[in-house]
Amino acid sequence: MGALIEELTRIRSCDPDRIARVLADRPRADLASEGRLLVIACDHPARSALGAGPDPMAMASREDLLRRCVAALSRPGVNGFLGTADLIEDLALLGALDGKLVWGSMNRVGLQGAAFEFDDRFGAYDAEGIAAAGLNGGKMLTRIDYDDPATARTLEASARAVDSLTRRGLNAMIEPFVSRREDGRVINDLTPDAVIRSISVAQGLGSSSARTWLKLPCVEDMGHVMESTTLPSLILGGEVSRDPQAARAAWARALALPNVRGLVIGRSLLYPPDDNVEAAVDNAVELL
Repeated sequence: MGALIEELTRIRSCDPDRIARVLADRPRADLASEGRLLVIACDHPARSALGAGPDPMAMASREDLLRRCVAALSRPGVNGFLGTADLIEDLALLGALDGKLVWGSMNRVGLQGAAFEFDDRFGAYDAEGIAAAGLNGGKMLTRIDYDDPATARTLEASARAVDSLTRRGLNAMIEPFVSRREDGRVINDLTPDAVIRSISVAQGLGSSSARTWLKLPCVEDMGHVMESTTLPSLILGGEVSRDPQAARAAWARALALPNVRGLVIGRSLLYPPDDNVEAAVDNAVELL
């Protein structure tokens, strides 16, 4: 058992109120005052998505995962973090979120590989919890399967979440995909037309889009794709690439577009092929 787990478990056992105090007292960042963003994403485990690269259980060790997150967040140019409450609270106790933008992940019920994967209900943060924790906003995965009736519930829940966040002056980050099942697996359609369709649906959710941002995959013809929205957007990293240089070049092309405000990347930086988290993060920072 590692030292981080031992210390964090001791705090959670003996002084759980310390978590709220640390979140309330930590130095915070203001989204409106930041320029280009590099956000570290780590909400995958709560959806039973523990794989990174060739290892299907890469994120199973919480000690190792926390150390990787701390290393990434410590690099100059990293602006923020996106995760579920368990990771946000651990990282806040470690001081790793001081001065950072933080988004809480909201819907994690659609577990990877489950029969109910598209029934992605909101079982993590809600808007009230995000406000109470002093976070900057909430992120929602919004997958659209035209053949699955559960999509309607996810769209409705996402719209309600947008409204709840907006009423509190918080940012709503929507991650939309057009998706389908193939041989029991959920596949995201990453063709430009499918991404444009997902954007068109996502940006219409809720009674106001004033505080809505998009989290989008980096696909072919991003210039054409980004013509479909005026919403500020962050480019996601996706799976760990077998060709990091090609992925980096694609991110750079997307960042040249005026409505792309930065990158929100998880496994590609936390579990790079050479296992050098610091170097992977620094390379991404250079793109900004």
